[in-house]
Amino acid sequence: MKEGKNSIQLGSGDEPPSNHSNNPHINDVLAMGRRQLLSGSAALGALAFLGTVFPGTAEAQSARSKKPSSRLPFTAIATSRADQVIVPEGYDCQAFIPWGTPITGGYPAYLEDASNTAQDQAEQTGMNHDGMHFFPIDTPIGAGIRSDHGLLVLNHEYIDPGVLHPRGPSETDGKRTSADEVRKEINAHGVSVVEIRRDNRGQWAVQPSARNRRITGSTPMKIEGPAKGHALLQTRYSPTGTSTRGTLNNCSNGFTPWGTYLTCEENWAGYFASRDSELPRELSRYGIEKTGRYGWETVAGDEFQRFDATRSGENAQSDYRNEPNTFGWIVEIDPFDPNSTPVKHTALGRFAHEGVIFAPVKPGRPLVCYAGDDTRNEYIYKYVSRDAYRPRRGNSQNSQLLDEGTLYVARFNADGTGVWLPLDIQDQSFQAACVAAGASFADQGEVLINTRLAADIVGATKMDRPEWGAVNPDNGDVYFTLTNNSERQETDAANPRKPNSYGHIIRWRESSRDYAGTRFRWDIYLLGGPQGVGLDPRGNSLTADNILASPDGLWFDKDARMWIQTDMSGSQLSQGPFGNNQMLVSDPTTGEIKRFLVGPVGCEITGIAATPDLRTLFVNIQHPGEGSTPDSFISNWPDGNGKRPRSATVIITRKDGQPLMQNKSTRAK
Repeated sequence: MKEGKNSIQLGSGDEPPSNHSNNPHINDVLAMGRRQLLSGSAALGALAFLGTVFPGTAEAQSARSKKPSSRLPFTAIATSRADQVIVPEGYDCQAFIPWGTPITGGYPAYLEDASNTAQDQAEQTGMNHDGMHFFPIDTPIGAGIRSDHGLLVLNHEYIDPGVLHPRGPSETDGKRTSADEVRKEINAHGVSVVEIRRDNRGQWAVQPSARNRRITGSTPMKIEGPAKGHALLQTRYSPTGTSTRGTLNNCSNGFTPWGTYLTCEENWAGYFASRDSELPRELSRYGIEKTGRYGWETVAGDEFQRFDATRSGENAQSDYRNEPNTFGWIVEIDPFDPNSTPVKHTALGRFAHEGVIFAPVKPGRPLVCYAGDDTRNEYIYKYVSRDAYRPRRGNSQNSQLLDEGTLYVARFNADGTGVWLPLDIQDQSFQAACVAAGASFADQGEVLINTRLAADIVGATKMDRPEWGAVNPDNGDVYFTLTNNSERQETDAANPRKPNSYGHIIRWRESSRDYAGTRFRWDIYLLGGPQGVGLDPRGNSLTADNILASPDGLWFDKDARMWIQTDMSGSQLSQGPFGNNQMLVSDPTTGEIKRFLVGPVGCEITGIAATPDLRTLFVNIQHPGEGSTPDSFISNWPDGNGKRPRSATVIITRKDGQPLMQNKSTRAK
């Protein structure tokens, strides 16, 4: 999600930076590592262990002379600022399930003037599509191979109030005046579960199914894990601290080996307000401010007052001082059971979750997953379950793997090694770090509610907005996008990124075969930027075919090609060489990168999933025409003809019906 100023009219900003610790920044680590590289030290072998080399080395010169065969059988498209989705020759692209598509209940039609009610919105796809996953319809029986029928589950990150309502939000003196408008905004958040089917002509359609479902910002949720029932989670709604209402700012996602969906709460802090003069650390360290992003707390009624975290009662059970503590988690949803209650798993930590990805899963081994905290100068985390994964156990038993385990945070060393630092109150190293910092926690639940503070204390490495992650299915290497950091002010002359306007991609390889260990080795896969600044995985300058900035979405297909999506904003979109946001494909084996898709004006490219046969690719186009007002639509995608912009999924296929990356010489007969 973009950096920007929060306001009721737009409301598309990130959390304000709130990490004031003295922990080393990833920029400092890179600077030291780069100095060692350029001085010819032994660190070259450490930082290039995965095949990446830096410019100026003999290895880089050698890499330039190699011309490996391509696994990217398409012609790279040019950058563009057209108000349309562009894909390479030989491919088709079709808009699908845009915001407002009826999927459940009374199936209310989308009204072009945006006059749909709050109840209508609760029965339609939400706004600003983001992370998603395709579940083949035969997933519950353990097959998961159907490519013509399944559930498409997708997040709706935030709203554009100027587009959501006919004339924008109603307000007077900074206070919202329509409860139904606010209720509609809450219902436009969350998750959509949509059953879809492909016919004999290759056309996809929504099915009128009992499985279709909307999970919104007011849907009841259970709380599980070490923080369940904690005093800091007790509210007027849930005096026992075991439940809450809704999920918000759902950015990227994940999916479990047992066939459930994980949605991740990212920039949730801006939805809440507190007028208290002094905030507890579980609010101040997460950037809670005096007013909320959309002003929901200014409307009367318990369903809205929960967004006001000001202390107004005698205790936590009589007000909503702790309501923000019930957000910032990873939420599990069973897409095949529309009557199931979503679960917030507190063992995975509380922060601005961009997404969650799993290491290769092996029966009889612990479950391992990774998540990034998408805020400037925050951290990358790993979770290792206490118990082993057993495929034949039921969903409820497997779900408990996400409630009992150890959360770690990453420290990236300058020599190309890394350490996972446990955030475990029983761990002696964590206890020693707390003593040294003069900090204390009552129990593990409090550690996890204050995950960011715990990571500060153990000395994790500050990163430049860790976003999506992905695991290479060929070798298990883990990749993470670091989108950018506009506030970096380091002055190290050896570091060319001051500030980091373009972002980069980092990767690492775990030292333990089961991924559960505490050591890893890392390098930089790609440096974003224009020609002459950005560097590809072999140390060459990026070209017109692959220049990019602000890498965000990341995904591997089953053939180990990496798909990279961008989220540029501001001047990078309006001027310069990059054009509109885009999606590229990279082959980690050869280092080749090509631009595959460019989106319409003002959008972000985000969310990606495919059918098992790789003949259909689903990609989300978020906030086309961002910044539009009721009187001025910056984009008219996808409906055209002057109509208001609508976030939507696009379906991409090859015109010849073959798999997306099928080479002509190896086509299936």
